[in-house]
Amino acid sequence: MLLALAVAAVVWSLHGTGVNGANALAGWSGAREFAAGLIPPRFEGEFLRSVAAAVLETLQISIAALFLGVAMGLALSVPMAGNMGAPVWLAAGARLLAAVLRSVPELLWALLFVAVVGLGPAAGVYAISLHAAGLLAKLVSEQLEAVDPDPVEALRLTGASGFTVGMLSILPQARTGIASLVLYQWECNIRSSAIVGFVGAGGIGQAMGISMHLFRYRDLATLVLALLLLVLAVDQVSRSLRTRMGAVTHSLAPRRSRGPFGRR
Repeated sequence: MLLALAVAAVVWSLHGTGVNGANALAGWSGAREFAAGLIPPRFEGEFLRSVAAAVLETLQISIAALFLGVAMGLALSVPMAGNMGAPVWLAAGARLLAAVLRSVPELLWALLFVAVVGLGPAAGVYAISLHAAGLLAKLVSEQLEAVDPDPVEALRLTGASGFTVGMLSILPQARTGIASLVLYQWECNIRSSAIVGFVGAGGIGQAMGISMHLFRYRDLATLVLALLLLVLAVDQVSRSLRTRMGAVTHSLAPRRSRGPFGRR
């Protein structure tokens, strides 16, 4: 029954959104012309220097937004977690605030902050950090609630305070999962900065938006390649940090099969 409902929901959604092969094939000629305009990318020295500056600004936006988002998200996640023992009114208020922050897309936050602080990377930092705070608050609180309850109860039976229980039992169990979430949010911030840049919030996204509006498709191709390289580099750094923190488990190499009597 569940499978039938899932299939029915997919068919209903595809039909309601008009997704079919006919409209995809109808726009194929326009897609070919657009793709042809991207080749070859532009690699002149002066332009590459401007691309490098945009990449560095995007990296700065992602790191600054990560710092602010983690600070706000962790502050909200602690009262949201049921096993932290926060008052009901505080937990409910934190959940409501986190839901509001993550329900508003980064693009809408960016439009608001562009109107408040003006064009530039500061608007992008504020926009991304607010959305990241709401998302991290939910995910981190779930990590805190998913820890093994036995050590938590054992520490509480000794008469330890709620703060001590959280610092010595809950957080140590959840720290690798929290670290993994924070590093993944950093990768998301890179992609989000490219999106909010289209409304003037700085970074490589702003340069991409200008190139598209001026029909400079060769410039756009170079910017897309630069963004791709930045995402791959951040992904590699993130994986390396997760490995050092113990958030990545290395699988053992498969052994050769043995017979029933131990012979190969």
